[in-house]
Amino acid sequence: MPTEDIRKDGQHRMQKAVESLQQAFAKIRSGRPSPALLEDVRVACYGGETQLKQIANIAVEEGRTLTVTPWDLKLLQDIEKALLKSEVGITPTVTGNILRLPMPPLTQENRKQQVKLARQEAEQARVAVRNIRRDLNNAARTLVKEQALSTDEEKRSQNQTQRLTDDHIHKIDQLLQQKEQEILDFV
Repeated sequence: MPTEDIRKDGQHRMQKAVESLQQAFAKIRSGRPSPALLEDVRVACYGGETQLKQIANIAVEEGRTLTVTPWDLKLLQDIEKALLKSEVGITPTVTGNILRLPMPPLTQENRKQQVKLARQEAEQARVAVRNIRRDLNNAARTLVKEQALSTDEEKRSQNQTQRLTDDHIHKIDQLLQQKEQEILDFV
């Protein structure tokens, strides 16, 4: 049945949009340090640029500090330079063979800014889900034009697509609510 294939494809694509939102939320600072904050940091080494997580261990220490332990100690200064250049906004301190990034507490203004960023990410995910809904409905219309699908089946397909969309929008809203709570409540 062609509508089943369309629905499965749509469900898979919508789930990817939700997973992408979860990854984006992991990079939004909430006062609680997360190794995901350093995921996009790239270090100039070995004749190119490499992601920090590929050349060092990133961990949370004592609840408010991220530690970066390079696997190759020769890269310590390169990692420090990359962290200083990055948009993380935290100055690392070198302690022996480890870089420590103390996370300062978020001010109320910073918290509001992080909530605003989270809402923007959630809205982008909602738009992605709605675009997928549009694509699925267009695919069903095309099948009707090709006479591979009846109008009743098209209507049923659109209803299923709408339920799928509503479920994923609800997941996005729940994730946003959790992230906002995390940003505003952590002291």
